[in-house]
Amino acid sequence: MNGAGPIARLIDEFSRLPGIGPKTAQRLAFFVLNEPPEMAGGLARALLDAREKIHRCQVCCDLTDTNPCNICRSPKRHSDLLCVVEQPRDVVAIEKSRGFKGFYHVLHGAISPMSGIGPNDLTVRQLMERLLNNNFKEVILATNPNVEGDATALYLARLINPSGIKVTRLAHGLSVGASLEYADGITLSKSFEGRQEIISSRS
Repeated sequence: MNGAGPIARLIDEFSRLPGIGPKTAQRLAFFVLNEPPEMAGGLARALLDAREKIHRCQVCCDLTDTNPCNICRSPKRHSDLLCVVEQPRDVVAIEKSRGFKGFYHVLHGAISPMSGIGPNDLTVRQLMERLLNNNFKEVILATNPNVEGDATALYLARLINPSGIKVTRLAHGLSVGASLEYADGITLSKSFEGRQEIISSRS
């Protein structure tokens, strides 16, 4: 039928999104096609605008449209606390919980030898530079409670411990294998309250 090519392409593009299967991609495609043209135009402009204006904060490596980001520029945050997370969406989840008032550092991933991801693929160098140039008293490793998150936390603890900075890990009120972005606010708050110090056996 006429237009089958563009429809198939639209479905294929939607199916590239994480968590979107073929059936959901098809529903999204036909939803957009059945809406007024202005809706599709607004969506396209929003996507292009975000891609053009969003970048990594020069301080914490979170995604932002300002430099530094709003959190890094805030005078109300606790300057001696730094929370290390895997992804920008983890910052959003923690901020919604309102259980943390320090600063963040985003790694943009976790160490995963099976996927070919090592420390050099993350923002570990930027993290260590921040620790050298600031007066943080505690680093909270808020990596996900899974194999990759545990490996990343242990690696970072071994790097940071010689500096004398206290290194803690979120308490396992979080389910093992879960992701921070799916944790509810109460669970995240309790995890921050019950965080435990990490002392590397090699430090």
